[in-house]
Amino acid sequence: MRAIYADEILVGFMMLGNNAEKPHYRLVRLMIAGSHQGQGYGSCAAELAIEYVRTRPGAVEFYTSCETGEGSPEPFYRKLGFVPTGRMQTETEMELVLKL
Repeated sequence: MRAIYADEILVGFMMLGNNAEKPHYRLVRLMIAGSHQGQGYGSCAAELAIEYVRTRPGAVEFYTSCETGEGSPEPFYRKLGFVPTGRMQTETEMELVLKL
């Protein structure tokens, strides 16, 4: 788990699934407070997470998931290079992967 700060102000939270024994890495949660959205904090935090995962043992893929439909963060993840795997986590939550 990681807090996301802009200088001294807490603006968000990120949780990574990080399993080096079975190299599987996942962005479990990325949340930016509503009043701080649209200012680049989410993109910056996600890019730092991607760089971190690239340093982990056996890391070749980085997974996440998101809800589908109106207001979905799918375009945000696609801009970072994530693509749908074709698998659904739930009826409305798609899995995405970034090839490292």
